[in-house]
Amino acid sequence: MQLKLKLAGAAKASAVRMLSFGGLDVPVNVTRHRLARRYVVRVSEDGSLRLTVPRGASIAGGFAFAERQSEWVLREIERQRERRAPWVTGTRAWFRGEQVSIDVSHERAVVGPEVIALDAAGADVRRAVETRLRRLASEELPTRCHELAKEAGLTVSRVSVRDQRSRWGACSARRVITLNWRLVQMPPSVRDYVIFHELMHIRHPNHSRRFWSEVERVCVWWRDAERWLRSHGRELLP
Repeated sequence: MQLKLKLAGAAKASAVRMLSFGGLDVPVNVTRHRLARRYVVRVSEDGSLRLTVPRGASIAGGFAFAERQSEWVLREIERQRERRAPWVTGTRAWFRGEQVSIDVSHERAVVGPEVIALDAAGADVRRAVETRLRRLASEELPTRCHELAKEAGLTVSRVSVRDQRSRWGACSARRVITLNWRLVQMPPSVRDYVIFHELMHIRHPNHSRRFWSEVERVCVWWRDAERWLRSHGRELLP
């Protein structure tokens, strides 16, 4: 079971349209989705909007919904702009729950205790840093997952670390746990909550009361972790 569910099913895209937010003209890609139950607006990495319209709902209603989200849309466009900006000395990045300042000099980048060699001056610092963090995640997260599974009296068949763009983890019916490498950027307590959350789906592949009771039993701090994810999770995702 995924920690964050994504809609599944066929989707049909229409022509790109335009909306104005605070004088900024923004392209909007409209998609009808047969399983969508409500309008959904997302800001893409290129700054355009993706508007999902439920089957039977009006596109005009979707545009009105998007316009009511103007403050959020403008904040998200700015967030995406900042994410596309090159990483240089002074850029702040999340590492183990803290925002640390990156220091770039002499073909290396320093992020907290991590000293990361760059291929050459002017190299893509962000790519080099994220490659190092993904390597750390591949080394640390499977081990931690097995430790917490043992603590909870469970076994997993495999732990996979991936570059997931909209979820923190997943648990398959075959007891395969998938974790987002960005968990190494979170506080250890939040990382452990995400892992426990997926482990408890081995017992309850849903979000029923029994599921949350199991989460509470093994992870009493889960509400604090959820609050951290709501406050900072979007800062980590692409």
